Amino acid sequence: MIDHDRLFKELIGTFFPEFIELFFPAIAQDLDRTSLIKLNKEVFTDVTSGDKYIADLVMQAKLKGQDSQFLIHIEHQGRPEADFNHRMFRYFSRLHDTYSVPVYPIVIFSHASPKRPEIDTYRVEFPDCVVLEFKYRVIQLNRLQWQDFAQRPNPIASALMAKMRMKRRERPQVKVTCLNLLAKLGLNPAQVQLISGFVDTYLPLNQQEQTQFQAELDKIEPEEKEGVMQIVTSWMEEGLQQGRQEEALALVLRLLARRIGPVELQLQQQIQQLSVSQLEALGEALLDFRDRTDLVTWLDNHG
Repeated sequence: MIDHDRLFKELIGTFFPEFIELFFPAIAQDLDRTSLIKLNKEVFTDVTSGDKYIADLVMQAKLKGQDSQFLIHIEHQGRPEADFNHRMFRYFSRLHDTYSVPVYPIVIFSHASPKRPEIDTYRVEFPDCVVLEFKYRVIQLNRLQWQDFAQRPNPIASALMAKMRMKRRERPQVKVTCLNLLAKLGLNPAQVQLISGFVDTYLPLNQQEQTQFQAELDKIEPEEKEGVMQIVTSWMEEGLQQGRQEEALALVLRLLARRIGPVELQLQQQIQQLSVSQLEALGEALLDFRDRTDLVTWLDNHG
């Protein structure tokens, strides 16, 4: 089972300033990045139902030139939920009461459907007056067009395009776009692995889509294509490290097919006999292959 909350919390927690910059530029402009402190888990108990809730991400922050602190609370919601707006108000009330500082509440909705706008307000009113109107910011991914983020040099954009609104036939194109943008960002290997893993989780491709993925990849500049191929190869290396040799072998064969064309059965059988370390070496070497001869030469020297 995929732990969607963990994936989103890890992504946003790692690239928190970039998340705020992408979706809330007015706040990002005045945000003192050096002031950011991630707070411990906040547990909220609903005494009426007996349920416990844990706030996904709470960050302490300051604005530039100001001494006073405030909190940014980000909640990930993977499915529509009745009375969720009430729960957001309870989170707000608890945080505001506990820390006695302003709270900036944000919800990121990642469900695929329905696509109707999610509620962003909790309201208590009577015929003669409005007692309470609590509002929170909403990011609803299934109402955002991925094309609007394709040219944004932001790691959060490169990841979340995988969950934005797209047509079924656009899935391979979106995946290439995500990875191409990621390759240009100059992130460290761990950050690249985090985002590429996120994209691969939410944009798995079937065999037909893999073929289209390669066709889309062939449309981009050779230098950019190389960057994407290196990221895809890193998935194979991660598979080897985790002992998924069978998956890694299949990935090596797919990468070879993309690089030099279909690999004949005899060569496939030779590759299947390679050790883990040899498969890893082949995965790195194939980035420089031009044709079948390079593969045969490599196998003769290393097989």
